[in-house]
Amino acid sequence: MVTLLPRPVQDLGHYRLPSWWTPGAPRWRQALWLLVGQPLLASDLPGTPWRQWLLRLFGAQIGVGGRIKPRLRVKCPWRLVVGDHCWLGEAVWIDNLALVTLGDRVCVSQGAYLCTGNHDVRSPGFDLKVASIQIDSDAWIAAQAVLAPGTQVGAAAVVALAAVASGLIEPGVIVAGHPALVVGRR
Repeated sequence: MVTLLPRPVQDLGHYRLPSWWTPGAPRWRQALWLLVGQPLLASDLPGTPWRQWLLRLFGAQIGVGGRIKPRLRVKCPWRLVVGDHCWLGEAVWIDNLALVTLGDRVCVSQGAYLCTGNHDVRSPGFDLKVASIQIDSDAWIAAQAVLAPGTQVGAAAVVALAAVASGLIEPGVIVAGHPALVVGRR
């Protein structure tokens, strides 16, 4: 049995980007990133130095050392800060409508998804909501883990395999599951 609601719950036909949000870069840079930068970064070609150079060229702040594996996706490189000696694994997706900051020696493993934007589920206009993600030094985001908008991962914390984390993850803890709950300490 289908229950009909008195009005649409979400009116996607009338969705508009909010006036307070900007992409953070001129249109030419956005277009160049979309057409050239992102396809190169997401390619299967091996190599870290040229990926670091490419991200820096488009405004990312990338520290020294580290590894960047193939198939990395970054929505807005000008909203990305990566510390020294960080590892970004294969098929990591940094969906950064807001700032994403990684401290030093952060490992983001294969297929992890860092999401800074979502929609207000209670708004018929499906209003955009964005919040930054911060991952402090020596933290590890394991393979297939998901970080929600506004997540802060403390120093030396671990977000385990396929965990879905949001909010504040205390320094040194290991979180696992969906939703991510503390299962131990490092």
